[in-house]
Amino acid sequence: MAEVADVTADAKLAASYGLDSVWAGQLPGGWDALSVLAATGDAPPEVGTAVAQTYPVHPVAMAATALTVQGLVSGRLTLGLGPSHEWIISGQLGIPYASPARHTREYLEVLRPLLRGEHVKYSGEFFTVEARLAVTAPPPPVLISAMGPRMLEVARDLADGTIATWVRPATVSDWLVPRLADGARVAVAVPVAVTNDPDGVREAVARDFAIINEMPAYRAIMERGGLSGPGDAIVAGSESEVLAELRRFRDAGVTDLLIAPLCPPEECDRVLQVAVQART
Repeated sequence: MAEVADVTADAKLAASYGLDSVWAGQLPGGWDALSVLAATGDAPPEVGTAVAQTYPVHPVAMAATALTVQGLVSGRLTLGLGPSHEWIISGQLGIPYASPARHTREYLEVLRPLLRGEHVKYSGEFFTVEARLAVTAPPPPVLISAMGPRMLEVARDLADGTIATWVRPATVSDWLVPRLADGARVAVAVPVAVTNDPDGVREAVARDFAIINEMPAYRAIMERGGLSGPGDAIVAGSESEVLAELRRFRDAGVTDLLIAPLCPPEECDRVLQVAVQART
């Protein structure tokens, strides 16, 4: 598990390469993603959560925390949210994982006006709220982890875009983009390795991330893209091969490419250099 200082160092490293953003995920038992981002200082230009979990945090509390962090990072936050997975929410936390798309819709119907400083009076299936926040900061953009049809409808109606993973460029252009609003952000997390042994990297990912196959949302999006498992979603190969593939994501409609380097920290220079080139 990375230390907070490691996250801060990663943010400074990304900024030193001229990259646009750094993102923090919310892992079971890990650091709180929003709190960690508040410690990243003044670089890079954008910090984001990919993603913070909705079920364990009431939308009023999430809004207050997000605006607090937004103030601490001088308006550079993008709030990525998602319902996570049943084995985490129910299996680990004991919270019923009922109707995740409906839950996310209600969550955003409460959250977004609170972020804008509005008084919210709301009565739904999951939330009954009457609140207004005293915290003032610019409302951050909100993305949600939407890949299935119902979640993409929620993203289209109530969010600024989606955060997806375990996809290939064709899935982005043929499935995600057509179901989002015009101008929506399409953030895609892509594991990347610059390596002479791409097959070995894919086999290692297939083995180490085998649990991905057991998560319905991930299983469904991989099947839509014709992928047999997480190893097929990896971008791996020489610098030129990786660069060409990252540009295919851009051409498919990805607006925010969230690169997850598959390398020891001291050996990630080649991945970061290719990431810089992929922006052009």
